[in-house]
Amino acid sequence: MHVTLRVCESVWNLRSRRSFRRIAAAFKAIHGRRAFRLAEYSILGNHLHLLVEAQDERALARGIQSLEIRVAKGLNKLMERHGAVFADRYHAHILRTPTEVSNALRYVRGNFNVHAARRGEATSARADEYSSASLINGTLPHQQDGPLITAPATWLLATGWKLVRAANSRG
Repeated sequence: MHVTLRVCESVWNLRSRRSFRRIAAAFKAIHGRRAFRLAEYSILGNHLHLLVEAQDERALARGIQSLEIRVAKGLNKLMERHGAVFADRYHAHILRTPTEVSNALRYVRGNFNVHAARRGEATSARADEYSSASLINGTLPHQQDGPLITAPATWLLATGWKLVRAANSRG
């Protein structure tokens, strides 16, 4: 699934090192769960894009709830505030085909450049440091204290999307 989490207007920019540290701590805390897995992410100024796998609707709801609580506690502590961090309920789109997964992966991994292009700003060929595209084996390059993401377990996210990429490169 492709999940979008939007934060309230009063929440600071998520694309800062101090905000990222809090979000990364929440990602690490949910790592290793079997019923809910975070496979990819992109952090933007006022929202997060996640590619997740969930065993069922209940696992999805509980996994997102757990992640939101951990992120909210971390950001509220950082900002010395109380109250809601997320603006509304999460938005989830079920990815059903290899093409949808391939497109979602490209979108999430390159989301910062998508938004920069929309604003008319220059884009970069480098991997966005606030997305899973910059990770090495699921871990931040400059830290070795545990992975932020989990290797996908479903065929679509582990293998299926690669068939689309291979077909597109052939012709």
